[in-house]
Amino acid sequence: MTQPDILYAVGVLLLAYFVRGISGFGSGLIAVPLLALRFPLPEVVPFMLITDFSASALVGGVTFKQVDWAEIRRLLPLSLVGVVIGTSLLVSLPPAVLLTILAVFILAFALRSLLIEAGTFEPASTHWAYPAALTGGAVGGLFGTGGPPYVIYLSHRIEDKSSLRATLSGLFFLEGLIRIVTFLAVGLLHGGEVWLNCLFAAPIIIAALYAGSHVHARLSNAQMTRLIGALLLVSGASLLVKAWLI
Repeated sequence: MTQPDILYAVGVLLLAYFVRGISGFGSGLIAVPLLALRFPLPEVVPFMLITDFSASALVGGVTFKQVDWAEIRRLLPLSLVGVVIGTSLLVSLPPAVLLTILAVFILAFALRSLLIEAGTFEPASTHWAYPAALTGGAVGGLFGTGGPPYVIYLSHRIEDKSSLRATLSGLFFLEGLIRIVTFLAVGLLHGGEVWLNCLFAAPIIIAALYAGSHVHARLSNAQMTRLIGALLLVSGASLLVKAWLI
């Protein structure tokens, strides 16, 4: 990579993992579309898989007692099926199609984050876990960021923001294990470059997570959702432009 590429990647990772430290999710949603503006998506996704997996281990480990394991057990089986489907699409679809799908997906989640008003908490039915798990796993396998379906479901199941943050980290850690095995099976993690890049990125990610964790207690869920929505709106629109120019 050139020096501008490195500086750009560092800036994206600092922003993405600062948000992850605050909310427990959002790093992939922010980093994948922004990194894909300068780097090939099939290289970005494996890189983000390893870094997000490490971040989930760190954040989840700190808040282990707050994880709602019943919700995670409900989601994992169909997540596995979704990951296999998504990974198969990642290695077979053309770059322009991949970027267009990702851009539309990101923009849809951004608009939802910005337009839906926070109101009285009303627990959703556990039946919604099954479509959330299948789509979350598929999106995770395809783009390395399965967050939105899981976040939408769990945010309607867990009211306490600290428990929600911990549960998301625990879920992403376990789902990350599944994705790592799947990516190894199709050859997406066989090169040494992705592991070396992750090693270089580790200090940046740890610093950003640490800073974000200190802000976590000061922001409401609604404020964090609006912030992520605004960032995603910009990155999704930029990604769509790049897909059209390929």
